[in-house]
Amino acid sequence: MHQAFLAGLLLAGWVGAMPVLASAADAPVSVTVLVAYYSTTGHTEKMARGVVEGAKGLPGTVVVLKRVGDVVADDLFSADAVVVGSPVYWSNMAGDVKKFFDDWQVKFGVFPEFKMRNKVGAAFATGGQVSSGKELTMITILAAMLGNQMLVVSGGGAFGASATTEGESPGIDDKELASARDLGKRVAEVAWVVKRGAQK
Repeated sequence: MHQAFLAGLLLAGWVGAMPVLASAADAPVSVTVLVAYYSTTGHTEKMARGVVEGAKGLPGTVVVLKRVGDVVADDLFSADAVVVGSPVYWSNMAGDVKKFFDDWQVKFGVFPEFKMRNKVGAAFATGGQVSSGKELTMITILAAMLGNQMLVVSGGGAFGASATTEGESPGIDDKELASARDLGKRVAEVAWVVKRGAQK
C-alpha cells in the first residue's frame, strides 16, 4: 500500500510537470531580424549597423544585414521582423528602396497569400536637412508594410529612427546612433512577443 502511494505521487509529479516541459520545448529558440537598407554616402548604412547592434542586444536574436538589392526571397520569408532604411530623395524613399518593395511581389510573390502577414516591420531614414522629409519617408516605408498586413512598430522616434546628416549636424552623431539602437531593440522585443504568442 505504502509503495503504491509513493508510486502514485511520483506519477502525479511527472504528469504535472509535463505541461511545463512541453511549454519550454515549444518556446522559440531564436528570432530573426532582417535589416535592409540603401546607402550611397554611408550615413544610412551606419544607422543600419546601429539597428543591428540594438537588435543583437536581446539574447537569441539573429540579425541579417543586407543592402536592399542583395535581399533574396529566403531572407524575407525566414525573417520574423524586417527593418528597412532609406536616405531621403525628394521627400520620399530612394528609388532602390521602392524597387525593393515592388520586388516583394514581382520577384518574391508575396501576394495573394500575404506571405509577410504578422511579421514585425519598422523603418529608419537619413536626410540632409532637418525638414527634408524623413518622417514622410518612414511613413511611406511603413505604409508598404501595412499593405502587406505586417505589424509595424516605432522606436527611436515617433515613426522610427532618423538622422540629419548636413548643416549643424554632419554625419551620424551619438544621439542619432542611439536612436537606431533603440529601434533595433524594440523591433527584437516585439518580434519575440509575437513569436511566443503565435506558438501558444
